[in-house]
Amino acid sequence: MLRYAIVFFVVAVIAAIFGFTGIAAGAAEIAKVLFFIFVVIFVATLLLAAFR
Repeated sequence: MLRYAIVFFVVAVIAAIFGFTGIAAGAAEIAKVLFFIFVVIFVATLLLAAFR
């Protein structure tokens, strides 16, 4: 999931460089959502492992 967030971030940066602001904003939003989902799953996994 982190890989997909990084891919969408790179797409957003490249789109912003070429002036596609709508695509860049959409890709950045998707990257942000995927990153926060990754963080939540990562923390949940850490907590579950700590209580085992």
